Amino acid sequence: MTFGLQCDEPTSHAILDRAAEGGIDFLDSSDAYPLGGELSTRGRTEEIIGKWLRGKRDRWIVATKCFAPTGPAPFDAGNSRKHIMSAVEASLRRLQTDYIDLYQLHGYDTATPIDETLGALDDLVHSGKVRYVGCSNFLTYQLVRAVGRTETLGLARLDSIQPRYNLLFRQIEREMLPYCGEEGIGVIPYNPIAGGLLAGKHDRTAPPPDGRFTLGWAGSAYQERYWHDREFDTVEGLSQLAEKAGVSLVTLSVAWVLANEAVTAPIIGASSPEQLDASLAAAEYSLDLDLRSQLNELTQEYRLGDAPR
Repeated sequence: MTFGLQCDEPTSHAILDRAAEGGIDFLDSSDAYPLGGELSTRGRTEEIIGKWLRGKRDRWIVATKCFAPTGPAPFDAGNSRKHIMSAVEASLRRLQTDYIDLYQLHGYDTATPIDETLGALDDLVHSGKVRYVGCSNFLTYQLVRAVGRTETLGLARLDSIQPRYNLLFRQIEREMLPYCGEEGIGVIPYNPIAGGLLAGKHDRTAPPPDGRFTLGWAGSAYQERYWHDREFDTVEGLSQLAEKAGVSLVTLSVAWVLANEAVTAPIIGASSPEQLDASLAAAEYSLDLDLRSQLNELTQEYRLGDAPR
């Protein structure tokens, strides 16, 4: 989601090359990316991915999303049939492909009847332009309702959910993850290292460095999520556990997300090829039960909800 803003095209392609070398075969994007950019830059990330995919599209699972505004008109956003149909065509052009493996609703649209949205997605699946459909940033009740309507109407089911999930944000463990586990809905969480805070390298006494916490309008959103004394205190405790275990905090954080049986795979990101290494290492790291228990205990308050600050 930083391709085209934090990362220029050559850097983005180098990151994708490193991901391919590391065994990655799933790419997740959105027509709203690069995150934090102006309206005019939206879709640039898909363009960068599309250029890189030339000649190797069949070896990759490609996912993208729609919902966020991509133009000035009211129908340039949301989950209406009009917007979904125009958004998917634009994504197909930018990605230089004739189908999308996983097409996701980037948010829940309270202004559009859910049956209209699900009907449009079903048409895309039957047309062959989309293989599977999913959603992101839905609350549990919204996901349950949407799945229920697809069952009632005989439409293509939402097969995946993309929620925020990490050691500093665990609320989805209470209802979302148990439901997805029971229903066989894939969970592909974003922010497994909390925008980089779980790298353990940020200094709370200094302004946020250039990067995720300063990128356009998204920077303030990330600061509101994570840039607080409570989170920094927790990261210090987590860093001590990682040091004792002899593993980087990034690897440990991603491995902790992977260890949840309801999780299919976390979505990782990087602003340089080298940054991928610690995340990729999590796939081979064995998180023992005792260490996992310590991590859960240290971050228990983030499972219950936001505590007063």
